[in-house]
Amino acid sequence: MKTMFLVIFAALIPVNFSPVAADESKARPGHVVTLAGNGKDIPASPDGLALKTPSSQPFGISLGPDGALYVCEVGSHRVRRIDLASGQATTVAGTGQKGYSGDGGPATKAQLNEPYEVRFDRAGNILFVEMQNHLVRKVDRATGIISTIAGMGAAGFSGDNGPATKAQLNQPHSITLDHDDRLYICDIKNHRIRIVDPATGLISTFAGTGGTSKTADGSSFDGTPLNGPRALDFDGKNSLFLALREGNAIYRMDLKTRTYHHLAGTGKSGYSGDGGPGKNAQLAGSKGVSLSAAGDLYFADTESHTIRVLRAATGIVETVMGDGIEGDGPDGDPLHCRLNRPHGVFVSADGWLYVGDSSNHRVRRMKLAE
Repeated sequence: MKTMFLVIFAALIPVNFSPVAADESKARPGHVVTLAGNGKDIPASPDGLALKTPSSQPFGISLGPDGALYVCEVGSHRVRRIDLASGQATTVAGTGQKGYSGDGGPATKAQLNEPYEVRFDRAGNILFVEMQNHLVRKVDRATGIISTIAGMGAAGFSGDNGPATKAQLNQPHSITLDHDDRLYICDIKNHRIRIVDPATGLISTFAGTGGTSKTADGSSFDGTPLNGPRALDFDGKNSLFLALREGNAIYRMDLKTRTYHHLAGTGKSGYSGDGGPGKNAQLAGSKGVSLSAAGDLYFADTESHTIRVLRAATGIVETVMGDGIEGDGPDGDPLHCRLNRPHGVFVSADGWLYVGDSSNHRVRRMKLAE
């Protein structure tokens, strides 16, 4: 096991590779290609060639520092690594059996319960959130050993200002880290964002009150409610970008002024507003969010079965994948490639959009226009 992880993380290489593509013509901008999953929901499927291996409900996705794509499979209770050069899928955490066990041992021998999102700290360790275990776990880059770093495995709200491993979370969905490796957790059923200090291991409430009223534009983090904080991304500077699932809106969180800035969504669930200001658009249960190098914010509009983008330069919302109708592809033209409740979105530094097309049991990708 240790040898396997040393091979996986042997070199921290820049993410400037080209994704796997047997036909290079399919790697042109604006062309959707399926990267993983054969459309079948088979949780106990073995590792193998990603395109032929079932990917059971892929949710959160992220490129690792080794240049591979990491995928949270909710249905198989595993985190898998897809080598973008060979196309091989390999399990890095989870046995495929639902549970909560294995801390202190190899991650591939541990039981997980619905891993939702995966991220990496500055040292290259894997961090992922398990929604149904109500916690966040870490896989050590060098050894492959798994441990719990936040949550105690039981739903609730407790533990602020104490050790994160003694705190209760309630269906955490998303995580992100800032440039100091502070861990932000979307504690969705508690309607809060919790934060874990990497130096002390202490947890506290960073934002949210537990209430579900509308978040006012320009309001302070202190005393302002958040209705279903679902997904976060850090811009590498001074802002977090937050999607509210039940609130059907997206905000920028200014970390210097500690204020919310409304970017998209009227608060009413729906699918409308493309081509107009984000604030006037209706969103439908927004999930994963990811910033591009240009500052455009891509997000999974799960209930409308689309991937949409908020343009940084204009504030306009557009659909970039899907047509608003549930379906399965086909690959090719992104606006004719139907999706089925997508959750995961990741935009690489070199302009590739990766999508966890969850209920189609596929991972798709598309090169964005320069």
